[in-house]
Amino acid sequence: MGMTLSQKILADKAGLEEVKPGQLVTAKLDLVLGNDITSPVAINELNKAGKSGVFDKDKIALVMDHFAPNKDIKSAQQCKKCREFAAAQNITHFYDVGEMGIEHALLPEKGLVCPGDLVIGADSHTCTYGALGAFSTGVGSTDMAYGMHKGTAWFKVPSAIKVLLKGKKAANICGKDVILHLIGKIGVCGALYKSLEFVGDGCRNLDIDDRFTICNMAIEAGAKNGIFAYDEITAEYLNGRTSRKGKIHEADKDAEYEQTVEIDLSALTPTVAFPHLPENTRTVDQAGDIKIDQVVIGSCTNGHISDLRAAANVFKGRKVAKGVRAIIIPATNEIYLQAIKEGLAEIFINAGAVISTPTCGPCLGGHMGILAENERCVATTNRNFVGRMGHITSEIYLASPYVAACSAVLGKIGVL
Repeated sequence: MGMTLSQKILADKAGLEEVKPGQLVTAKLDLVLGNDITSPVAINELNKAGKSGVFDKDKIALVMDHFAPNKDIKSAQQCKKCREFAAAQNITHFYDVGEMGIEHALLPEKGLVCPGDLVIGADSHTCTYGALGAFSTGVGSTDMAYGMHKGTAWFKVPSAIKVLLKGKKAANICGKDVILHLIGKIGVCGALYKSLEFVGDGCRNLDIDDRFTICNMAIEAGAKNGIFAYDEITAEYLNGRTSRKGKIHEADKDAEYEQTVEIDLSALTPTVAFPHLPENTRTVDQAGDIKIDQVVIGSCTNGHISDLRAAANVFKGRKVAKGVRAIIIPATNEIYLQAIKEGLAEIFINAGAVISTPTCGPCLGGHMGILAENERCVATTNRNFVGRMGHITSEIYLASPYVAACSAVLGKIGVL
């Protein structure tokens, strides 16, 4: 029986000729990730076990991004613990204020992930790196602790769903619309502990930022990971970012998939996920008259430079509607600088929006945009659960940067 792309990577890292769905394997890790919320738990577990050393100081990344710059004393203590651990272990890839960005945008930008890599991170959206042809997945902090110390982790080999992408998307459609459409189609449990493998001629019509967004939200369908095969788009992104070559794998022609889901990119229209699940999707023309209080454009899902450009194209020469707060969050400092160089920052400010330092902030109800009772927000983030961004009666509508910016100008969900 042939293997899927994800199965090929797991077999390679486990030192096996082949693996099968459901099989338990122990595999070598290329990178272990933690942030300012999850890393302190892992550090505490290592200390309790008397295991202070790490397997490789160059293969661990600690990113202070969730509550940084620190919003209160507790978050300051969390970051302090990470700083002290990173210094004691001489961790190469420690990113704090001034160097940090939102982890899942920062690590690819720094060239820390290559095709064929096996990556775990104590954050559920670690699956983002599948855009680069890597097997990456979220784990708990105790698994992170073990991975930091031993350099290995155990996996149950996932079965797979083939997502066949066809056609070419319209100019106002991005990866967010693709993944929201998919989740709306199969549901939040539709790919539970499975690999979502994106294939087909339509892939060539998705840029690397689209792919990051799609893989980032694979977890919102319950998937273990999402992944695209390495191609010229991957190669162009990695060029100049890393000297490592990685290892390029391809799915076998006789690989088995539990099902195939076809998506015609040319048929997609701007899509919004209504409260309180990412599967509760509607096209914008089905939204109705829903007035909003806030818009957030950013996060690990849609804080890339292409996302900011899409928003700026809408805001240029326009104003944020009265009574609406528009918050722009570049995912990394490099993206922030590029936005300044291109004049995007000026467009945002002139439109009446504010620009934040890179942070996860409002996405998880941390800071920089908490919602009060009964407030509504259109966000380019990845989750819209009850209370996710603030008060339990608030509502989050997930959308692309284009739809979010249009909604900020209109004062309600819609497009211009």
